[in-house]
Amino acid sequence: MTKRFFDIIFSLFTLLLFFWVVLISWLLAVMDTRTNGIFIQERIGQFGKKFKIYKLRTIQISSSSEETRISKIGKVLRDYKLDELPQLFIILKGEMSIVGPRPDLPGYYDLLEGESRKILELKPGLTSLASLKYRKEEYLLERHVSPAIYNDSVIFPDKVQLNLDYYYNQSFWGDIVIILKTVWVTFFGKK
Repeated sequence: MTKRFFDIIFSLFTLLLFFWVVLISWLLAVMDTRTNGIFIQERIGQFGKKFKIYKLRTIQISSSSEETRISKIGKVLRDYKLDELPQLFIILKGEMSIVGPRPDLPGYYDLLEGESRKILELKPGLTSLASLKYRKEEYLLERHVSPAIYNDSVIFPDKVQLNLDYYYNQSFWGDIVIILKTVWVTFFGKK
């Protein structure tokens, strides 16, 4: 089975089975953030091509102070990865895959050099071993005096290595294992 065929079947099946979850999660995001409920951001895709990623909005912006914070509902959406569900439509479009390196902001994957650029040959994914390892990345970064320096010197290089390992060892059954680990960690892992 080709990866693209699997991505289409898996995305369609998931959307058909859980469309009601996507709809309810979106409505909660709309009410909670008082926006259209969708967060759109430019990311780096396959071969360094830029594309737009869609997530459910989980951040509230205070109108009086422009202060941002993750809302209570937004935290639940993030904890159970419900905010990521709109990416199933991007997978159907062909810009993402179920398993692959998470799409990063410009200034990271697009600047990779040497062997590390092989990561750009892969379609970005909804899940990966790197995203599982760093699923609580925002909390990890909060504990450091210089979060950007810690990310750039420790987390990002480790993600690159994990994604390179995936590049060299990818397989259908390996992807199935990553999907099962994602489901397990999302619903039964420590919160």
